Amino acid sequence: MHDDDLIDLDITGIAHGGVSVGRHDGRVVFVSDTLPGERVRARLTDTRKKSFWRADAVEVLEAAPERRPHVWRAADIDVDPSVRVGGAEFGHIELSHQRALKERVIREAVERVGKLELPVDVRPAGDADAPETADGTGWRTRVSLHVDEEGRVGAYAARSHHVVETPDLPLATDAIARAAAEARAGARPGRIDLVQPADGRVRVIARPDGARPAGSPEVIEERVGERTFRVDATGFWQVHRLAARTLTSLVAEELTASIGALDPDALHLDLYGGVGLFAATLGDLGGPATRVVSVESDPRATEHAGENLAGWLGARAETARVDRFVARLAADASERERERVSRGVVLLDPPRAGAGREVVDHVAALSPSAVVYVACDPVALARDLSTFAAHGYRADSGIRGVDLFPHSHHVEAVTVLRR
Repeated sequence: MHDDDLIDLDITGIAHGGVSVGRHDGRVVFVSDTLPGERVRARLTDTRKKSFWRADAVEVLEAAPERRPHVWRAADIDVDPSVRVGGAEFGHIELSHQRALKERVIREAVERVGKLELPVDVRPAGDADAPETADGTGWRTRVSLHVDEEGRVGAYAARSHHVVETPDLPLATDAIARAAAEARAGARPGRIDLVQPADGRVRVIARPDGARPAGSPEVIEERVGERTFRVDATGFWQVHRLAARTLTSLVAEELTASIGALDPDALHLDLYGGVGLFAATLGDLGGPATRVVSVESDPRATEHAGENLAGWLGARAETARVDRFVARLAADASERERERVSRGVVLLDPPRAGAGREVVDHVAALSPSAVVYVACDPVALARDLSTFAAHGYRADSGIRGVDLFPHSHHVEAVTVLRR
């Protein structure tokens, strides 16, 4: 068999990355735009490896009962894969079943990679006061559009840099979608970022040829409950309109259930702290005297974190690489500092690659009373949980997933580890 050949496959599993699993003559084939329980016709796209192939579904021969019309017409199965937009890999799957599949991906990653058995559940974003939309659309408050040399403005086709013009953006908020339509006129090649902060007004940030905008970035404000967070318009903030609210509530809920009250005189660490979102959560749990250090490598984010944490006398923000910070603390901490950390909480919210063995080893060496891990990648989470388990830290209360990215394969997860 060669690339571009067509094969018929029975889909039996789901894999991390938004692809499903079939087999052809015993060989694993990872297939996009389908789901377990279907029989599809697929075009092979990568047959270089002996262990597995990759393919795009091009026709549904037998549909699973959970298949639905795609929420984004430009990503539907009858669109040629070369111009089928990416970013909505699960948009053809009934919403509750998407969450069941994400739960399965987390559980299988933890079992296969982490060699652990833990309860897992995945819930929607929001709560009774601020619920997710019924169809899981309209949640993106940040969108990047791409502009090619011919002036086409739109999203990239899946797994490519080919720009596909799309008349709609169903995953974006209404305000973002309207601003995107207006921003298309006269756009120069590069990228257009659209950001809708708490005030509701969309900022349109042009990046010709992908360059960073000139001058100082605009500082915007985001709100979580009664708290306001300053952040650069071009800086990191959660994409889903309910994400920050959902994650901070979940962290507080899980941590309180695990350890009870937070000791304000202990030393708490918020690693990969950004602008201080989770440091503020720890501060709220411990009260105005809480000692918490937010550690972030981006100087601008750290500057904002210092301002955002000004309400706690014992809070500070440090600009540092997390691996170097925890290594230095593990090596040089005084007896008093070690004792305070041992009564404290370490919260990690690492990038997609995870914290990694070195960071986990140093965190475990500090012997905190609890570790809160916020993960955006199930495989990286599984690896790090395995390393923590080797140090005696277990997530016996399980993993709480949150569907902060409906209609895509992405999922966020929170777990609390105790020695």
